[in-house]
Amino acid sequence: MDPNLQVVEENYANPKTCFFHVLFKSAALAFYILSALFVSNFVIIFVITVFLSALDFWVVKNVSGRILVGLRWWNEINDQGESVWKFESLDQESLARMNKKDSWLFWWTLYLTAVAWVFLGIFSLIRFQADYVLAIGVCLSLSIANIVGFTKCRKDAKKQLQAFASKTIASRVSSTLQSAFSIV
Repeated sequence: MDPNLQVVEENYANPKTCFFHVLFKSAALAFYILSALFVSNFVIIFVITVFLSALDFWVVKNVSGRILVGLRWWNEINDQGESVWKFESLDQESLARMNKKDSWLFWWTLYLTAVAWVFLGIFSLIRFQADYVLAIGVCLSLSIANIVGFTKCRKDAKKQLQAFASKTIASRVSSTLQSAFSIV
Protein backbone atom coordinates (compact mmCIF):
# COMPACT_ATOMS: atom_id res chain seq x y z
CA MET A 1 0.00 0.00 0.00
CA ASP A 2 1.18 3.49 -0.81
CA PRO A 3 1.92 5.40 2.45
CA ASN A 4 1.24 8.71 0.68
CA LEU A 5 -2.26 7.61 -0.30
CA GLN A 6 -4.78 9.26 1.96
CA VAL A 7 -8.21 7.82 2.56
CA VAL A 8 -10.83 10.46 1.98
CA GLU A 9 -13.50 10.07 4.62
CA GLU A 10 -16.80 11.73 3.98
CA ASN A 11 -17.92 14.01 6.80
CA TYR A 12 -21.37 15.30 7.56
CA ALA A 13 -22.26 18.07 5.13
CA ASN A 14 -24.77 19.62 7.55
CA PRO A 15 -23.53 18.96 11.09
CA LYS A 16 -25.83 21.54 12.73
CA THR A 17 -28.90 20.10 11.08
CA CYS A 18 -27.79 16.58 12.04
CA PHE A 19 -27.28 17.73 15.62
CA PHE A 20 -30.77 19.22 15.93
CA HIS A 21 -32.30 16.25 14.11
CA VAL A 22 -30.90 13.94 16.78
CA LEU A 23 -31.37 16.43 19.64
CA PHE A 24 -35.15 16.70 19.38
CA LYS A 25 -35.57 12.93 19.04
CA SER A 26 -33.34 12.22 22.01
CA ALA A 27 -34.85 15.05 24.09
CA ALA A 28 -38.34 13.56 23.90
CA LEU A 29 -37.09 10.05 24.66
CA ALA A 30 -34.73 11.18 27.43
CA PHE A 31 -37.33 13.33 29.13
CA TYR A 32 -39.86 10.52 29.08
CA ILE A 33 -37.38 8.00 30.49
CA LEU A 34 -35.84 10.30 33.12
CA SER A 35 -39.03 12.10 34.12
CA ALA A 36 -40.07 9.27 36.40
CA LEU A 37 -37.02 10.02 38.54
CA PHE A 38 -37.73 13.73 38.98
CA VAL A 39 -41.43 14.37 38.31
CA SER A 40 -44.34 12.54 39.88
CA ASN A 41 -47.14 14.36 38.03
CA PHE A 42 -48.27 12.45 34.92
CA VAL A 43 -49.85 15.52 33.32
CA ILE A 44 -46.53 17.38 33.30
CA ILE A 45 -44.74 14.33 31.90
CA PHE A 46 -47.40 13.91 29.21
CA VAL A 47 -47.45 17.54 28.13
CA ILE A 48 -43.68 18.00 27.97
CA THR A 49 -43.04 14.65 26.28
CA VAL A 50 -45.70 15.27 23.63
CA PHE A 51 -44.47 18.84 23.15
CA LEU A 52 -40.88 17.65 22.59
CA SER A 53 -42.11 14.94 20.25
CA ALA A 54 -44.19 17.49 18.31
CA LEU A 55 -41.10 19.70 18.00
CA ASP A 56 -39.20 16.70 16.67
CA PHE A 57 -42.01 15.99 14.18
CA TRP A 58 -41.96 19.57 12.91
CA VAL A 59 -38.15 19.78 12.67
CA VAL A 60 -37.91 16.49 10.78
CA LYS A 61 -40.81 17.23 8.45
CA ASN A 62 -39.95 20.82 7.61
CA VAL A 63 -36.22 21.27 8.18
CA SER A 64 -34.01 18.21 8.44
CA GLY A 65 -35.94 16.25 5.80
CA ARG A 66 -35.33 19.00 3.26
CA ILE A 67 -31.69 19.55 4.14
CA LEU A 68 -30.46 16.01 4.88
CA VAL A 69 -32.33 13.99 2.24
CA GLY A 70 -33.86 16.63 -0.04
CA LEU A 71 -37.45 15.50 0.59
CA ARG A 72 -40.57 17.18 1.91
CA TRP A 73 -44.14 15.95 2.30
CA TRP A 74 -47.46 17.23 3.49
CA ASN A 75 -51.07 16.17 3.42
CA GLU A 76 -54.00 18.29 2.21
CA ILE A 77 -57.75 17.85 2.09
CA ASN A 78 -59.12 18.56 -1.41
CA ASP A 79 -62.52 20.04 -2.31
CA GLN A 80 -64.15 16.59 -2.23
CA GLY A 81 -62.96 16.08 1.36
CA GLU A 82 -60.36 13.47 0.41
CA SER A 83 -56.88 13.33 1.88
CA VAL A 84 -54.20 14.01 -0.75
CA TRP A 85 -50.48 13.42 -0.17
CA LYS A 86 -48.16 16.03 -1.65
CA PHE A 87 -44.45 15.38 -2.18
CA GLU A 88 -41.50 17.59 -2.99
CA SER A 89 -37.97 16.55 -3.79
CA LEU A 90 -34.88 18.19 -5.13
CA ASP A 91 -34.03 17.70 -8.77
CA GLN A 92 -32.34 14.41 -9.59
CA GLU A 93 -28.88 15.94 -9.93
CA SER A 94 -29.11 17.50 -6.47
CA LEU A 95 -30.47 14.30 -4.94
CA ALA A 96 -27.52 12.37 -6.37
CA ARG A 97 -25.13 14.79 -4.65
CA MET A 98 -26.72 14.43 -1.20
CA ASN A 99 -24.27 13.50 1.55
CA LYS A 100 -24.44 9.77 2.35
CA LYS A 101 -23.71 10.22 6.06
CA ASP A 102 -26.44 12.84 6.40
CA SER A 103 -28.89 10.55 4.65
CA TRP A 104 -27.84 7.54 6.73
CA LEU A 105 -28.27 9.50 9.98
CA PHE A 106 -31.67 10.78 8.89
CA TRP A 107 -33.16 7.39 7.99
CA TRP A 108 -31.66 5.41 10.87
CA THR A 109 -32.73 7.87 13.55
CA LEU A 110 -36.18 8.08 11.99
CA TYR A 111 -36.66 4.31 12.35
CA LEU A 112 -34.79 3.84 15.64
CA THR A 113 -36.90 6.47 17.38
CA ALA A 114 -40.09 4.62 16.46
CA VAL A 115 -38.56 1.34 17.67
CA ALA A 116 -37.60 3.00 20.97
CA TRP A 117 -41.18 4.26 21.46
CA VAL A 118 -42.52 0.75 20.76
CA PHE A 119 -40.21 -0.75 23.41
CA LEU A 120 -41.20 1.93 25.91
CA GLY A 121 -44.85 1.19 25.15
CA ILE A 122 -44.33 -2.51 25.78
CA PHE A 123 -42.67 -1.76 29.12
CA SER A 124 -45.55 0.53 30.10
CA LEU A 125 -48.04 -2.19 29.24
CA ILE A 126 -46.08 -4.74 31.27
CA ARG A 127 -46.07 -2.35 34.25
CA PHE A 128 -49.82 -1.72 33.78
CA GLN A 129 -49.38 2.03 33.23
CA ALA A 130 -52.13 2.71 30.70
CA ASP A 131 -51.82 6.49 31.03
CA TYR A 132 -48.18 6.37 29.95
CA VAL A 133 -49.17 4.24 26.96
CA LEU A 134 -51.29 7.19 25.84
CA ALA A 135 -48.26 9.52 25.84
CA ILE A 136 -46.20 6.92 24.02
CA GLY A 137 -49.02 6.41 21.52
CA VAL A 138 -49.01 10.09 20.60
CA CYS A 139 -45.22 10.15 20.23
CA LEU A 140 -45.21 6.91 18.23
CA SER A 141 -47.95 8.26 15.96
CA LEU A 142 -45.87 11.33 15.17
CA SER A 143 -42.81 9.18 14.45
CA ILE A 144 -44.77 6.83 12.21
CA ALA A 145 -46.34 9.76 10.35
CA ASN A 146 -42.86 10.99 9.44
CA ILE A 147 -41.75 7.49 8.45
CA VAL A 148 -44.76 7.00 6.19
CA GLY A 149 -44.52 10.50 4.72
CA PHE A 150 -40.82 10.34 3.92
CA THR A 151 -41.00 6.76 2.63
CA LYS A 152 -43.82 7.69 0.24
CA CYS A 153 -41.89 10.81 -0.74
CA ARG A 154 -38.76 8.78 -1.50
CA LYS A 155 -40.79 6.35 -3.63
CA ASP A 156 -42.36 9.28 -5.49
CA ALA A 157 -38.90 10.77 -6.14
CA LYS A 158 -37.74 7.40 -7.55
CA LYS A 159 -40.79 7.28 -9.83
CA GLN A 160 -40.02 10.79 -11.05
CA LEU A 161 -36.42 9.74 -11.74
CA GLN A 162 -37.56 6.72 -13.73
CA ALA A 163 -40.06 8.81 -15.70
CA PHE A 164 -37.40 11.42 -16.41
CA ALA A 165 -34.90 8.77 -17.51
CA SER A 166 -37.35 7.05 -19.86
CA LYS A 167 -38.45 10.41 -21.30
CA THR A 168 -34.82 11.42 -21.87
CA ILE A 169 -33.95 8.10 -23.51
CA ALA A 170 -37.04 8.26 -25.72
CA SER A 171 -36.24 11.81 -26.85
CA ARG A 172 -32.61 10.89 -27.62
CA VAL A 173 -33.66 7.84 -29.61
CA SER A 174 -36.21 9.94 -31.46
CA SER A 175 -33.70 12.68 -32.28
CA THR A 176 -31.12 10.09 -33.38
CA LEU A 177 -33.65 8.46 -35.70
CA GLN A 178 -34.71 11.83 -37.09
CA SER A 179 -31.13 12.86 -37.77
CA ALA A 180 -30.35 9.46 -39.32
CA PHE A 181 -33.30 9.67 -41.71
CA SER A 182 -32.75 13.33 -42.54
CA ILE A 183 -29.28 12.51 -43.90
CA VAL A 184 -30.66 9.94 -46.32
